[in-house]
Amino acid sequence: MGAESGETLRGGDRGGPYAATVRWMENLSETQFAYLLLVPTFLILGLIAFWPLVRTFDMALHADALVGRAQLGEYVGLNNFVELLTGERDALLVRPLLPDVAVDATFPFVHFDNLFVSAISATLIFSVVSVAFETVIGFGQALVLDQDFRGRRWVRVAIIIPWAVPIVIQGMIFYLMFQPGIGFGVDLVQQLPFFSFSETPLANPVDSMVIIIVADVWKTSAFMALLILAGLQSIDRSLYDVARVSGASKWQQFKYITLPLVFPTVMVAMLFRTIAAMRIFGVIETVSGCNVVPSLSCLVVTTFSNRMYGTAAAVAFLTAAIIGALVLVYIYNYATSGQEGI
Repeated sequence: MGAESGETLRGGDRGGPYAATVRWMENLSETQFAYLLLVPTFLILGLIAFWPLVRTFDMALHADALVGRAQLGEYVGLNNFVELLTGERDALLVRPLLPDVAVDATFPFVHFDNLFVSAISATLIFSVVSVAFETVIGFGQALVLDQDFRGRRWVRVAIIIPWAVPIVIQGMIFYLMFQPGIGFGVDLVQQLPFFSFSETPLANPVDSMVIIIVADVWKTSAFMALLILAGLQSIDRSLYDVARVSGASKWQQFKYITLPLVFPTVMVAMLFRTIAAMRIFGVIETVSGCNVVPSLSCLVVTTFSNRMYGTAAAVAFLTAAIIGALVLVYIYNYATSGQEGI
């Protein structure tokens, strides 16, 4: 009787929901099982990332004023987005953000009559130029660090030092470097062709943009170098041995072995840096100020500080949308490069 009841229990277990779940998981492919393990991570990311984004979008659908401490202002629909994109909201943005700059001033990437478009232009120019230089310089540093030479460990530490400097300290270094009568950078910029030869370069949007890009490249090239170095060291060294035996030159080894195999790592590194560059605020604020080089993050912080909550939320959501579009471009290129490699 006991044996029969035990067999019945075991038979029941085999037909129960737990056993069915186990059998379903056993029939999954490796890829499906990997995605299944990522489900908790996706849920956590959804709570951490997407819920604030939904809340920001909801705030952007309301007027700037807050009723009390928690209730949003009057529901205005997409009015905040429409006025930002058409320039109708610029009359409200210019005065609090740029009190000391002429409204009709025009520069290559900043036109203060259309501040939101100027913020997009300045942010994109900074992101493209800084990430491009950081990728090239970081790639070169990674190629050097990938070689076996005496003192390589100390060279790695030296390259990492700028990355370890806090943003505020980094900004103050370049701020003092280009202050008239204090830093040596003022005389330097007056001798270079891509500056405006101004005696106060940090008060000029073009000069300030170049200085901010240099400051960012100085700090974050090490980050790119470390990520690319990890990709270089994952390449099978026997491939280079075969190439040398076959008579391939150094350039051919780089072109047909190093570059294709490290390209996915470079894409990931550029993705991380582009996301960070699109959110640039600290370096701008500490070096020249948002009143000289307005970025999208500067616009968000300034409008929010001036209690324009609905407008700030709209700018923040549009910034997130632009970053999301850039991320999709990187993911598409990454997937395409992976398929070509296969």
